[in-house]
Amino acid sequence: MKQLLEAGVHFGHRTRRWNPKMRPYIFTERSGIHIIDLQQTVQSLNAASENVRKTVAKGGTVLFVGTKRQAQATIEHEALRCGMPYINQRWLGGTLTNWVTIRQRIQYLLQLERRMDAGEFRNLPKKERLSLQREVEKLNRRIGGLKTMRSLPDMLFIVDTNVEELAVSEANKVNVPIIGMVDTNSDPDPINYVIPTNDDAIRSIKLIVGAIADAAEEGMRIREVEMAETGQVSRQDLADMEQYLGPSVLAKLQSLDEEDFESFEEEAEAVEEEEAVEEIADGEEDEE
Repeated sequence: MKQLLEAGVHFGHRTRRWNPKMRPYIFTERSGIHIIDLQQTVQSLNAASENVRKTVAKGGTVLFVGTKRQAQATIEHEALRCGMPYINQRWLGGTLTNWVTIRQRIQYLLQLERRMDAGEFRNLPKKERLSLQREVEKLNRRIGGLKTMRSLPDMLFIVDTNVEELAVSEANKVNVPIIGMVDTNSDPDPINYVIPTNDDAIRSIKLIVGAIADAAEEGMRIREVEMAETGQVSRQDLADMEQYLGPSVLAKLQSLDEEDFESFEEEAEAVEEEEAVEEIADGEEDEE
């Protein structure tokens, strides 16, 4: 409670800007500003965190969304910390309702990055090389945070449901549950898990987003323990994987289904065959 007070979580908007549907979450009014009931904030945050924990523990994905200036850096930092996808720039229409197309753009971005990492861009004419580099930068700004997301998320976590109105609408259409930081000027009805809170102050945003990210991390650890206990992977393997791959990549690997693994293995075998052919060719050249 003290942390919430210090972060200014209880400060709502001016009374003239309120949404009457938020009445149940308002404690009082002071100097023309609504004061949010922090007891309800604590209860709601605990409930939301528990849902995130359970979702991630079962192998699910929570998409972090916050495109307003105050939230952008925090959303990116916390989502990366807990290995979840995120959107901190403009929400692209159809991100959920036209996921197939968005997924194709993600695949295109990954393909360009593989080519760039392999040094293929260096052999291109300067104009074409610069054009592709700009394309990679543009796609990363728009969908870079979604590169690890292979299907629709199991849950959305949104900072400021007013600003992210389109994200809320799309999530409702495809039946993806929403956890929302909802201020006194917002409509709580479309939100499955309302966290009544100040969604404008940076300290408030950092505190709430950090708590949700903590829950996702806890869910990830539960998932790892369950995998170790069921013999899917040893504890030492998990420790080694996290050390070398990082929690984000490890989380992605853990979420792959059998079909994904088969595709991954086929690609790996193809690479090994190419390397073997190259070694033979190099050996023949050396003999000559």
